[in-house]
Amino acid sequence: MMERLNSKWIATVATIWIQCSVGGSYTFSIYSSTLKSTQNYDQSKLSTVTVFKEIGGYTGGLAGLLYSFVMLDSHRSNAASRLRCFCGPWVVLLTGAILSFVGYFLMWASVVGLIHRPPVALMCLFMFTAAQSHTFSITAGLVTGVRNFPAHVGTIVSMLEGYLGLSGAILIQVYGTLFQGNPSSYLLFLAVFTPSVSLLLMYFVRIHDINSEDDKKHLNALSVAALIMVAYFTILIISENIFMITMASWIRIVTFIFLLLLLIPTPLGIAFKAQMEDTERLLLLQTFSTKPIISLKNISTSTTVHDPMEFHDHELLVYTCQENDHDSTFDDILILQKDMNLQQAICTENFWLLFIAMICGLGTGVATIDNINQVGVSLGYTSIEINSLVSLLCIWNFLGRFMVGYVSDMFLQRRGLVRPLFIAITQATLSVGYIVIASGFPKNLHVGIILTGACWGSQWPLLTTIISEIFGVTHLGTIFNTVSIASPIGSYIFSVRVFGYIYDKAAASSGNDQNNSCSGTHCLCYLL
Repeated sequence: MMERLNSKWIATVATIWIQCSVGGSYTFSIYSSTLKSTQNYDQSKLSTVTVFKEIGGYTGGLAGLLYSFVMLDSHRSNAASRLRCFCGPWVVLLTGAILSFVGYFLMWASVVGLIHRPPVALMCLFMFTAAQSHTFSITAGLVTGVRNFPAHVGTIVSMLEGYLGLSGAILIQVYGTLFQGNPSSYLLFLAVFTPSVSLLLMYFVRIHDINSEDDKKHLNALSVAALIMVAYFTILIISENIFMITMASWIRIVTFIFLLLLLIPTPLGIAFKAQMEDTERLLLLQTFSTKPIISLKNISTSTTVHDPMEFHDHELLVYTCQENDHDSTFDDILILQKDMNLQQAICTENFWLLFIAMICGLGTGVATIDNINQVGVSLGYTSIEINSLVSLLCIWNFLGRFMVGYVSDMFLQRRGLVRPLFIAITQATLSVGYIVIASGFPKNLHVGIILTGACWGSQWPLLTTIISEIFGVTHLGTIFNTVSIASPIGSYIFSVRVFGYIYDKAAASSGNDQNNSCSGTHCLCYLL
């Protein structure tokens, strides 16, 4: 039985489940109001905590270094080899689980009064620790997935990032079913649930070298399962907010059970089917010695990789594919050579153009997303409507991440439109979303959230792909993590210095400066 659970497909399913559990930072709007009221914060102080959430969530250098360090190989000394039992992706997941528990537990303890009200700086540290834990889980899952499917990097990254985008919507359903109106208990749930999932599944997240021609088919099946979940969430949101169907508690429980049945058995069934087909194919190959389906050379888990996202540092990546009668769109041999390193990339104009573009695009998006609770309250939305908006945001964040790669590939191949053009298009659409939110017409937040979520989510796959095309794939991880620092920088500028300042000023002018709240479109008009 354990041999059956030891495969790259089980590793992928375990990674999917872990990705679906680490969306606590995406649901910040649920417990942000509780932090604000119990800690007596004004909007600027709350925005400062938010910035440290962004810094922790988008600076994954430590996670990357740890992943590189624990992936020991046979070429090292015997002393290092003896430590092999303490090496592997599970170490990274364990570290993330510990950080997640510490961060969320201390925030919960502060909210319920278990510990004395901490200074703002200490609360920022708690938030940073909780958000930083997600980078360990995400790094372990994504890099292991990339190494398990070296011929389908784009597909596996897009799929796993899609499930990561869905994690917020899943946790919103958990909150609505089990903790509605009790965000402090939800914080305790995050402190226990997220680490527990990583601890239970970290054993199965491993690197395997077996590849087949049907990998793409089964990866697409897992992607279809994610799209079915998106359709399910969309129906729930439309039912509650468009048709005003109020769900009884028992209906919420039934739909929650349906969600669990969709999330757990479906990917597992696809994994078992894929593993069974791989086993049958290997037996046929051993029996008849037919020509190989896929031959991978110079790829080994024993190769020393100094950057988790830079497994491309091998001298060559050569694979040959079994061809059908029709023409293939890929060459028989793909050779990836070393390109620009971080120092060389920083000296180029392209790097800084991307960096500034991400400050504007990611920074304004994060500022709007993290303050959606305050935006909703100022426009008269109820707490249930705001929670549904967060689910809607997560869904369109997923669709933006999921679809932009396919769309940009199609236009690049058919029309020759380069990907930086899509950065400009999506950021222009972000501006339209901000205008819609500030307009204040009925249901404006629903439209604005759709535009903001999809366009903000699409920035990440576009950024990864553009960096690989401009600077090469050799140092993709280092350069990508460096450019990603633009997100917390932009979040600080637009969330603290712009959003917090203007919102507090509007609250004071409205005579609500004591409870630090503001109502009406005037709170947002100039801001957005």
